[in-house]
Amino acid sequence: MIPARHVSRLVQSALDEDAPWGDLTSAVFVPADAELTAHLVSRTAGVFSGAAFFAAAFTITDPDCAVEQRVPDGAGIAPGAVLATVTGPARAVLTAERVGLNFAQRMSGIATLTRRYVDAVAGTGVRITDTRKTTPGLRAVERAAVRDGGGANHRFSLSDAVMLKDNHLGVITAGGVSLTDGLRRAAAALPHTTHIEVEVDRLDQIEPVLAAGVDTIMLDNFSLPDLRRGVELIAGRATVEASGGVTLDTVRAIAETGVDVISVGALTHSAAALDLGLDLAPSPR
Repeated sequence: MIPARHVSRLVQSALDEDAPWGDLTSAVFVPADAELTAHLVSRTAGVFSGAAFFAAAFTITDPDCAVEQRVPDGAGIAPGAVLATVTGPARAVLTAERVGLNFAQRMSGIATLTRRYVDAVAGTGVRITDTRKTTPGLRAVERAAVRDGGGANHRFSLSDAVMLKDNHLGVITAGGVSLTDGLRRAAAALPHTTHIEVEVDRLDQIEPVLAAGVDTIMLDNFSLPDLRRGVELIAGRATVEASGGVTLDTVRAIAETGVDVISVGALTHSAAALDLGLDLAPSPR
C-alpha cells in the first residue's frame, strides 16, 4: 500500500501543475452552484489500478466531492465497466478530471501489461519483476501498478540492496584484483543482512561470482541455450534472474530455462495508458 500522505503529495503536485491559478474554463462557464455525477468507465479490457489516486484528485480539489470505488485495484475489467462514480460540485469535478484520469490510465496500463507477462509464464513458478526504469518521481506509483497486475517489485532504489553491473565489475577488477577477491573484500564491509546481486554477461563469470558467496546472479542478455547452461552451473547456489530484451514473445521460453526471476523494464517504460473516460451520468427527468 502507498501511504495516504504520499498519494496526497503526488496528486497535489499534479493538480498544481495542471491548474496553477485555477481552472479558467470552469470558473467562467460553469455555474458555481452546479452539481454533477460522473462515472469512470473503461473503454477497453484490462486490469484496473490507481483507485486511490483517482479519488484523491477530486477530494483534494474540493472536499465536497465524493468518490465511490466500484472495482478494486487488480481486478480485470471489460469494455464499458464502471470503475468509480464521482459526485460533487461541477467545477471541482471538471477541474480534477484530467489529473484523476492520468493517474488511473497510466497505472491501469502498467497493471494490464504486467498481467500479460504474468499470464505468459503461468505454471513455471517464475516471478515477473519490474526494474528502476520508471518515470522520475513516480516510481512508487508505477510499482504499485506492477503489483496490481500480479508482478513483483525489484529493489526500490540504489539504497535497498547491492547490485553490481558490468561497469561496477570493471572498476573492481581494473587494478588486477580477481573478481572473486574483489567481491569478497567489498562485501566484508556490508551488514550481514544486505542482499548482494551480481550481473554477468558471460558464462565464465558465473563460477568466480558464486565463489564470492553472492545471493543472486543476473544473467544479462543470455541466449536460451546459455540461460539453460547458466542455471545448470549455478545449481541452486544462488537465485537466478534473467534480464535484457525480454518481450511477451520471448518471456515464456526464458521462464522454461529454469530461471527464478525475470525482470522486465518494459512493464514501466513501455506500457501504454489504458483507455478510460469520465462520462457524465444521465440527468434525472
